[in-house]
Formats: sequence, C-alpha cells, structure tokens
Amino acid sequence: MSPSRRPTAGQGLLIPVEAVAEIRSHLPSVADDVVAAIIEEVPSYADAFGGRMGETIRNAVQLALGGFLSLAGGTPGAEPRTPAAPAVEGAYQLGRGEARSGRSTDALLAAYRIGARVSWREMSTYAVAAGLSAETLVSFAELVFAYIDELSAASVAGHTDELATSGRVRQRLLERIAHHLLVGSPAETVTSAAERAGWAQPETLTAVIVPESQVRPVLAELSPQTLQTELPDLDEVALLLVPDAHGRARGALLRTVADRSCVAGPARPWLDVRASYDRAMRARASGLDGDTEAHLVRLVLTADADALADLCADALAPLAGLRPGVAEKLADTLRAWLLHQGRRDDVAEALFVHPQTVRYRMGQLRDLYGDRLEDPQTVLALTIALGASVP
Repeated sequence: MSPSRRPTAGQGLLIPVEAVAEIRSHLPSVADDVVAAIIEEVPSYADAFGGRMGETIRNAVQLALGGFLSLAGGTPGAEPRTPAAPAVEGAYQLGRGEARSGRSTDALLAAYRIGARVSWREMSTYAVAAGLSAETLVSFAELVFAYIDELSAASVAGHTDELATSGRVRQRLLERIAHHLLVGSPAETVTSAAERAGWAQPETLTAVIVPESQVRPVLAELSPQTLQTELPDLDEVALLLVPDAHGRARGALLRTVADRSCVAGPARPWLDVRASYDRAMRARASGLDGDTEAHLVRLVLTADADALADLCADALAPLAGLRPGVAEKLADTLRAWLLHQGRRDDVAEALFVHPQTVRYRMGQLRDLYGDRLEDPQTVLALTIALGASVP
C-alpha cells in the first residue's frame, strides 16, 4: 500500500492524503460559499449571519468540515459516519441557540441541507482535481451527507430540549403569578412576578374551574395569556385565570365553556381575581356549573347555610305543626302570593288551582301569621326562606 494512501476506519475507503490536504486548503472558501448560500436561500438568517456573528458561524462551518476531513482521511479509530464529540456538541448548542432566537427547526434543517449541498459541490470539485476515483468519490459523497445528517440531528435535539426547558421555566413563572394572586400576596409581589414571566398585565381576570379532560380544548379557544394552575384541594380539575373576558368578551368565554361542566366566576380587576375564584368555588360546592352570574340568588341564599337554616325555621314556624301535605300546599301558595304580589288570579294560574282555592288558603295563612303578613321584615324573611326551598 502506498504510504500516501490509507483506509478510513471501518469503511475501507481509500482517501489519498494529498486529496485531503488539497480539500482542507480550500475549506475557508467552502465555508464562505456555504454561509452565502444559506443567507440567500433562508432569509431569516440574513441578519444572524451578519457582522461578528457571521464570522463566528463561518469558523464553525469550517471547523465542522475540517472535522469531517479528519474522519474521512482516516484518523485512527474514527468512524467517518460519526462526528467527533466537539462537533456534535457544537451542533447541539447551535440548535439550542436557534430555539432561543425564535427560529424553527424548518429554517435550521434548510440551512443544513443547503450546507450539505454546497459543501459537497465544492469539496467534490477539489477531490476530483486531486485524482479521486469515481468509486471513491461515491463513497466520499455518502460520508459527507451521513456526517451532515448526524450534525443536523444533534441540532434538532438541542432545539427540542431548549424549547422544553424554556417552556417548563415559563410555565413555572406563570404558575407563580397565579399562586400569588390566589394567596393574596402584596400587589408589588404579583406585578414583579408578572414582569419576570414577561406576562402582560390585563385589565381583568376571570376564574374558570375546568375538568382536566376539558383543559386542552378550552385553552385552545382562549387567550394565550391565560394562566393555568392546579387546585390542590380538588382532584381532576384545573383552574384557569382568563384575561380580559369582561363586557362583550364574556359571552365568548361562556360559549367556550358551555356544556363542559366548567364553572366561570365573574370578571374582576386582575389583582382581585381571588374574589372570582372564591365565587366559582362556592358555586361548584353548591353543585352549580356554567356562569356563576346566573346563580347569584342561590349563591347569596347559601352563603351561610347555618344562618339560612335558622331563618327558614323561624319564618316558617307557624307551618311546623301542620300535616306535611297541608304545610307544603300552604307554603307553595304563600310563595306564589309573595312572587305575584298578592294578585289572586296570577297566583291561581301559577298553582293550577281555582282563585277560590287561593282565597281559602290565604285565609288559613292569615290565621297562622296574623298581621305579620303585612310586616315588611316578615315578608322579606318569608321570601328568602321560601325562595331557598325551591329546588
């Protein structure tokens, strides 16, 4: 075997040392051509490759190609299809940097494809001039593209890892905002957390309790600024804090959560969203769902269950000694009489009875309550007590 020719590791590919040296001498111009082609064909890289950064990238391209030549030229123990660790690490970090810059893997992979094409075009020209045989040139082409594939895969992995890491960090920062809002932290603490997360402070927030199975479809229709957090005291539900869902926008929110077993609290100034959360939680505890504003009477009546029970017992005490069936009919009549402001015909229509029946029952009630039926405080207490007993 000629001393100027040696096989590459594991491939049996003969690369003349003279050919490797010839190609290596042109790597600076190859790197320039690669960068120029990428700038021309991938517009999003035009600014990134300018100035000092452009020079850094040219050097990185040149080093990567030089590493390939070291492998293809038969570095002892090397596998030409497997880039050296520094090259892989460099490609991985490039992918992470691209993610931080906001560029997609589409742009990155396009740059690699262009780089592979231009590199092969240039290096093959010099390889042919150096006397490589057609058979060796074919194998050389395989190694070029296999090497670029390895580097591009490392960059994609870096891009993916960076997005996952930054996504987790941002999610933690957003969850911290929600935590501060719900525990009542000082306004300065909450606004500082919002600034660290880069979260735009809205005018209002609306608390929405959502079953875990519905979180994804609901979030897909809400503002991307929506805060999401878990509720440690409740299983299988999540809490969303929806920005600026007040006024006309509330209708869109309610349509989004309709028929999903969600509970939507009222819109409140964003630093006071705990009030919206508390109301939504009370509604859920009462077995209500949907718009809490549609359940205000029930929520008010059940705000203090013990007090309501005492009020009902006191207001309805005159009926307590009657047979259950009689007491129920008189309670229904009294409720309708209060709601229809004593209009006998309307009361009869509501109860599906004859007006004379209403007159008879009201006579019984006046015997039980006496003049108290004319007392505003008694009327208020009866209205609340009888309203609370409506299923």
